[in-house]
Amino acid sequence: MSNDTEAPLPEGWEMRTSRSTGMTYFLNMYTKKSQWERPEVPAEPGEVRCSHILVKHSESRRPSSWREDHIKRTKEEALDLIKNYRKQIVSNDAPFADVAMKCSDCSSAKRGGDLGLFGRGQMQQAFEEEAFKLKVGQLSKPIETESGFHIILRTV
Repeated sequence: MSNDTEAPLPEGWEMRTSRSTGMTYFLNMYTKKSQWERPEVPAEPGEVRCSHILVKHSESRRPSSWREDHIKRTKEEALDLIKNYRKQIVSNDAPFADVAMKCSDCSSAKRGGDLGLFGRGQMQQAFEEEAFKLKVGQLSKPIETESGFHIILRTV
């Protein structure tokens, strides 16, 4: 038991004492699930909240959006656009939500790109993996999915 208190716990975990047994257990602060074994890796949230900007191209699984009935841009043009949007945001030339509302090909644009809370298995795999890797407030590099190119901002 002595090593339970020696090293700091990985991020997202809290050490508690059971009222019924007096034994130490560990609580995932995101999911509120507990376990007896000391965690070795940071706790993963059950859900994350992200905003994103999507740029579709002619090879996207559905090459149309609220902005354009038929998207004709190439993959390369879409990637250049998303890189440019990211650069504007990172250099503080434009707030993320403003760029999303004006430029994103996703219907979430009207909410500043906000996708709300989502858990594992709800998004395309590459998007999900990146979203769960990001820390709150962190902006992803461009991510490619069947829908097009995204930049993701983790908000919760």
